[in-house]
Amino acid sequence: MNIALRSILSLSMLSVVAGAQAGCPDNVEEYFRSYLSGDTAPYVAAGSLKQRDIKAVSDNVWQSWIAANRAFDEEKLAKLSPLSEGTAAAWAISPSLEPDAVMNYYWGAKGDSVPTGGYPLFIYMHGSGPRSQEWATGLVLASRFDDAPSAYFIPQIPNEGEYYRWWHKSKQYAWEKLLRQSLASGEIDPDRVYMFGISEGAYGSQRLASFYADYIAGAGPMAGGEPLKNAPAENLRNTAFSLLTGDRDFGFYRDKLTRYTKQALDSLSALHPGEYEHNVQLIPGRGHAIDYSSTTPWLGKHVRNPYPKHVSWENFEMDGRYRDGFYNLYVNERSNRDESSRTRYELNIEGNTVNLDAMVVTYTATEIDPRWGIALDFKREYAPATSGSVTIYLNDRLVDLSKPVVVNVNGKRAFRGKLKPSVENIVNSCARYYDPARLYPAAVTVDIR
Repeated sequence: MNIALRSILSLSMLSVVAGAQAGCPDNVEEYFRSYLSGDTAPYVAAGSLKQRDIKAVSDNVWQSWIAANRAFDEEKLAKLSPLSEGTAAAWAISPSLEPDAVMNYYWGAKGDSVPTGGYPLFIYMHGSGPRSQEWATGLVLASRFDDAPSAYFIPQIPNEGEYYRWWHKSKQYAWEKLLRQSLASGEIDPDRVYMFGISEGAYGSQRLASFYADYIAGAGPMAGGEPLKNAPAENLRNTAFSLLTGDRDFGFYRDKLTRYTKQALDSLSALHPGEYEHNVQLIPGRGHAIDYSSTTPWLGKHVRNPYPKHVSWENFEMDGRYRDGFYNLYVNERSNRDESSRTRYELNIEGNTVNLDAMVVTYTATEIDPRWGIALDFKREYAPATSGSVTIYLNDRLVDLSKPVVVNVNGKRAFRGKLKPSVENIVNSCARYYDPARLYPAAVTVDIR
């Protein structure tokens, strides 16, 4: 995962060498501070860890990450106050991402008690009306939804017009900053994060759900519907997904695109029983206005599994940008050469055998709206990838690290042997995912040929 869109920052290289030991090497916090500032070369440490030391080292590495984030010179999340107070704060967004962009937001909690594991976090995206009115309406709706105890992040779109899209690169910066800071705060349950929104916020939350599926337990767009090229349904294999749209909501083909999403998820769910949990409905007799109240209670019943043994990931670009990582995969080199195609990864772990299939995906539009020029439906062609490099992170929830591990790539043996847990893997996975659940002690890097 990129920090503050590292691809647009000038990067300097940093290599840190430390001896692995039971505990956290002294230079880890220093490394994290440099990483947050844009110096993103991997952390390097000699030696390996004993199995009994993994938890202690992971805990100490996470504390070093928290300390580095606190010391990092950036605008911080406001103090989490009662949502009923309507306390607003703001983040400035770099002019290189969007001119004159300030994201105002409400950051508040509901309920009389704090859950033991932290608050579930609901990220709400408003519709495309006048942004002041839409933002105020979002606070009212969030206050009424039956999901307490909960925390809410309710942003206001920084600019209207051509920038009125929640999935633009400038907003990706904000989402990743929010995830990083909120997870490091200790106030949020990392396995209960949800994205949802209405109308324009529905388009945004559907795209973002597919893009950031590994971070969220569920997503709930309402009165929307995206072409599936913009939000591949396959990525939702381990993410609960709700989409509610009026069956007479014909604007921008919302009814039709919702139907296509339902067909795709119904098919995937049938192929993979127990996965692709979804609640996609066309509400009879309703247009663009529907009852929004059922979405967050439905989402709140679902908890993320941060260690799925079956992962589907179509690594699509969003506003010209790709993800580097997804669940326990980290891409060192993409297999697709340009944006005319994508790389699709299928990860399946059975016992101590890890199977990774990498394919290059090409889309061809089969249905195009003549009025707006919107490509509504597509066919996809797949070819085995013949280049690229991926790191597969592993822990004892995914494989038995005391025994040899086999890794097959596109049906061919790429690795066999015992993996050595290390501080290096824990630090690098912490920096790349900034997720307390994803500090991995072991890793295998494989080339795709």
